[in-house]
Amino acid sequence: MPKRRGLAARASQGRGHHAAGPARVFKRCKAPAGIWLPPVRSMASPPPPPAWQQRLEARWGLARRGVPLPKEEPIGSALLDPKPFERNLLQNPNPEGRRGVYTGPGAWRLTWASLGLAGSGFTCPSALPSWCVKQQWIDLLAEGLWEEMLDFYQPNITVMDWYENSGLASSVYELHARLLGSNKAKVITVFPRDVNSPALATPVLLQVSHVFGHYGPGVRHVHFLHKTKDVETPAGFLRTRATDSSVSVQLRD
Repeated sequence: MPKRRGLAARASQGRGHHAAGPARVFKRCKAPAGIWLPPVRSMASPPPPPAWQQRLEARWGLARRGVPLPKEEPIGSALLDPKPFERNLLQNPNPEGRRGVYTGPGAWRLTWASLGLAGSGFTCPSALPSWCVKQQWIDLLAEGLWEEMLDFYQPNITVMDWYENSGLASSVYELHARLLGSNKAKVITVFPRDVNSPALATPVLLQVSHVFGHYGPGVRHVHFLHKTKDVETPAGFLRTRATDSSVSVQLRD
């Protein structure tokens, strides 16, 4: 009996030795010198994008269109409250009113350029023709767009206007739109339109529009200018009216 107990004790000690042995071997194991071991990769998911990027994506679906997001969070709600897309960026687009009642220039800069009778389309020697010039500058960054989008995605920029075919001359309207750089001096691209209106018995409104696309990097401002021809006659002041002017930015589907 004493021998059996001795054998059992030695067996118990042996089992304890083998159970603890691997732990001691693992602690003492070191990588051989000169061998690189890759770092342990975390199985955790990447952090979600900031809340403002999620709201922007949910509202406009920019990722599926390949639109780069701005690098930094915009100030306030510039990208969400006044939406930068599908909105008329011109202030006071009807400065003359829908029925020809003048409502004030708003953000328009108004000038008048007198014309001589030669080449003006007027034959009455007492007529005093002139151009009424209205123009406005739009800061695209201030309206909620961002540099990465304008430089790489280059969304469509649409200019549109309606003018009255007043019949005062063969040409009574001009539209000039320019895409400008950050200092408003560099011209990226230009759309000029000198319209020869058809002769109609009754004045009607005619539409003029143009879409800027693939215009290259650097665009930061839009310059919108239209000219309408007026004339002072012995019978009174006759005008060519323009209304519903617009500049808007569209995402491509």
